[in-house]
Amino acid sequence: MAKAERRFVYLLSLAERRVRNRMRSLSGDTTAAQAGVLFLLGQKEGALVGDIAKGLGLGLPGASGLVDRTVAAGLVERRPDEHDGRSYRLFLTPLGRTARLTAIDTAAEMNAQLTEGFTEKELDIVSRWLMHVNDVFDKEE
Repeated sequence: MAKAERRFVYLLSLAERRVRNRMRSLSGDTTAAQAGVLFLLGQKEGALVGDIAKGLGLGLPGASGLVDRTVAAGLVERRPDEHDGRSYRLFLTPLGRTARLTAIDTAAEMNAQLTEGFTEKELDIVSRWLMHVNDVFDKEE
């Protein structure tokens, strides 16, 4: 690929949009962002919104809005924190548990499609580069 064709910002944006759209088409009404919430709660039931924000690399207002939409979709429920009456803990609903399993299968299928035809060495480079992008912009935030 010629250097002039390396429009990384554009290509990342396009790829991200297509991955989100594909994830949504395969997993019903659950968005990729909501799937992220479901993945995190599957690892840590009873998380706080701040835990979701940190786990997904979002600001607290963005995470709060995402959780609101996930609750409205019936995937997650809020329960008052037993030790802090001002806080709410988040738990998967039965619908959320089912959607989480679907999202796990969808992510596995998509990862298989995305990695097909690439060597392990090539995938290591892609992974390293994507981690680098995250590290560079994490430092700026």
